[in-house]
Amino acid sequence: MTDTIKLSQARRGDRGVIVEVGGHCHHQTQEVELERRLLELGFVEGARIELLHEGLFGRDPIALRVDDMRVALRRHEAASLTIRLDDGERGAA
Repeated sequence: MTDTIKLSQARRGDRGVIVEVGGHCHHQTQEVELERRLLELGFVEGARIELLHEGLFGRDPIALRVDDMRVALRRHEAASLTIRLDDGERGAA
């Protein structure tokens, strides 16, 4: 069984594949701009992803491995990405 979640819901150690970038209403300029920036950073469908680290206060920001690079995002930005978790790869809280 595979789980599909928003990246903002992921926990440290979670691994998976990006299945959707964006998905927000494209009438909002800020959301379109965020989606464009994420795509430019390599957050594309099919990219492998792993949550490496969470900030101390409110678990924000998060550090991620996206394919072969490391990127930091705020959780509200990560909410624009949907991932499919690998089987048995749910990280510890």
